[in-house]
Amino acid sequence: MIKGMTGYGCAQVSWKQIKGTIETKSQNHRYFDLVFYLPLGFSALEDKIRQIVTREIRRGRVTLSFKMSSKPTEQYVLNKQAVKSYFQQAKTLKRTFALEDKITFSDLIGLPGVIEVKETPVDLNLFWPAFEKTLRRSLMGCMHMRTREGISLALDFKQILKQMTALAKKIQKQAQSILTRQKKRLTSDEFVSFQKSNDISEELARLKHYIEEFKRLLASKDIVGKKMDFIAQEMQRETNTIGSKMQDTVVSSAVISLKSHIEKLREQAQNIE
Repeated sequence: MIKGMTGYGCAQVSWKQIKGTIETKSQNHRYFDLVFYLPLGFSALEDKIRQIVTREIRRGRVTLSFKMSSKPTEQYVLNKQAVKSYFQQAKTLKRTFALEDKITFSDLIGLPGVIEVKETPVDLNLFWPAFEKTLRRSLMGCMHMRTREGISLALDFKQILKQMTALAKKIQKQAQSILTRQKKRLTSDEFVSFQKSNDISEELARLKHYIEEFKRLLASKDIVGKKMDFIAQEMQRETNTIGSKMQDTVVSSAVISLKSHIEKLREQAQNIE
């Protein structure tokens, strides 16, 4: 069954002091494109994440984000070098401008860079199993939505193809009726010439073939979005030829309707993986 390219999934991860949310979003795109939004220090996980995502999704723009609501305990470190530098500069200013105030620790402690905040590093190898489990849950939610979209689009495709089949039969019936009338009123040579320039049997046969080929793609498990677009282009080509060969109001009306349906197929194909 075909799949769509629009999906969303999220799952909560909890490991030691780390808590957060993994979100997986996908949108339609001509190719596969994976974008990461990970906290600082987590980029080493990108290759592992990519391997998991590409097993499930092969077309579309996928955005994967990990937002932490709780981080490892922060450490506060005294930068002695900064204290020493500030203290020396303060003494220089005191001598230069004959200042009398004494320099206290409380004066120095509030200055920029004296106290540094350092996060406890995360061992990504130990964290990965918990992250992977959560990632798969998030990805599964996204895939379920893509599958549901595929089912919905398949129903729409089938309805369009059904209408196209009816229009093709209408054109064929009208073409046969026209040939029958012309055969009665034209001479043998004139009719042969008319039939040659107005014969659309080959175009109709190919159009019907493409309709059936499109139906087969609806049941495929492969990536078919680009194939659908290609087939729709071929449908358009055959329909244009039919319209140019058979100058008839009934045929022209059916051709216009066919073109409209084919355009809908092409638009919807942009949403198929």
